Amino acid sequence: MFSQRTSWRRDPNRLARALEARNERGAEVLDLTESNPTRCGLAPSPDRVLRALSNRQALEYHPDPRGAKAARVSISAYYAERGAEVSPEDIFLTTSTSEAYAYLFRLLADPGDEILVPQPSYPLFDFLAGLNDCATLPYPLVYDGRWQADLGAFEVRMMPHAKAAVVVHPNNPTGSFLQPSELARLAERCAAGDCALIADEVFSDYAFESTQPALRTLTGASSALTFTLSGLSKICALPQMKLGWIVASGPEAERNEAVARLEVIADTYLSVSAAVSGALPEWLELRRDVQPRIRARVRANLASLDLALAASPAVTRLSAQGGWYAILKLPAIRSDEDWAVGLLERQGVYVHPGHFFEMPWESHLVVSLLPEEGTFREAIRRLFGEVRRAMSEDSSLHGE
Repeated sequence: MFSQRTSWRRDPNRLARALEARNERGAEVLDLTESNPTRCGLAPSPDRVLRALSNRQALEYHPDPRGAKAARVSISAYYAERGAEVSPEDIFLTTSTSEAYAYLFRLLADPGDEILVPQPSYPLFDFLAGLNDCATLPYPLVYDGRWQADLGAFEVRMMPHAKAAVVVHPNNPTGSFLQPSELARLAERCAAGDCALIADEVFSDYAFESTQPALRTLTGASSALTFTLSGLSKICALPQMKLGWIVASGPEAERNEAVARLEVIADTYLSVSAAVSGALPEWLELRRDVQPRIRARVRANLASLDLALAASPAVTRLSAQGGWYAILKLPAIRSDEDWAVGLLERQGVYVHPGHFFEMPWESHLVVSLLPEEGTFREAIRRLFGEVRRAMSEDSSLHGE
């Protein structure tokens, strides 16, 4: 009766069951998985957000497959500030980056074709690929003091069926930006193998350091056919407004053909509302207020975390360059799931185990840097307390 593409496992895992049990008791939970700025006191001014929706143009309907022209012009100006020249005619509005991925998978892949995706990364690609009748093929990100793509593995895995390769700039959760030398090699291989690049840049405005990474955006920076994805969710801390976009770039002939085909796909759905697209120019300006506050929160929590790490050598933080997350390496006396469940049940601290993001090693946890600073400090204090308790217990069991 139902499609095989929706035959997912839906039974809750141990961590989900532990969280449900704690919530049913009404017990405290310090949530270090939170990635929604509207729940962390970081949302833009409500008055300015709502005022933008009062645009009377929202009462008229002028369907355009690419989305409202004024909205696309404002996105073009956003990229101009980042040093990239983007034509509004190469921009397509979508209701989210998830929808953007769906458009692109439909554009590029036939049933059974493969999409290269980074590992570790956010666990969304398998669902999106499956719903669009294609398969994911992971290529590893390796860590040797900093994260980088395993370019040898990438080249091997892109042949013979890969139709697109996803890069996340910076990656979630590793926080690693794609370096210019990496892009040059990836683009060269993609161009030679008729494989498009899909660049997810939703976190690209959130570098940890004040100096921006050398590669600001892949828009216009690649010799391969490239589609750059972003949206309001991270840029303006407005996930509830559901607006993203695709920017097509690369060799002219391939880009023109891609844009023509995307126009048909987008025209089939016409998914973005007039009210939201009409508000976009004013909403994009909100980033000038909200982004500094998010960066300040992330820097403050990262500083608190590093201060705690300095006094707790049993735990280390993997290097990162940006984003909203940190990855912690804990003692290998427990699996990452055991660590996460134990933290929740004994300390009331909710974290993501590394395997949620397909981390290749055990005993790693991923923590959000968005929570309110006092909450974050207390959660980290409890986390390190749980590590000390577990290490003491382990030493007793082994007679040390």
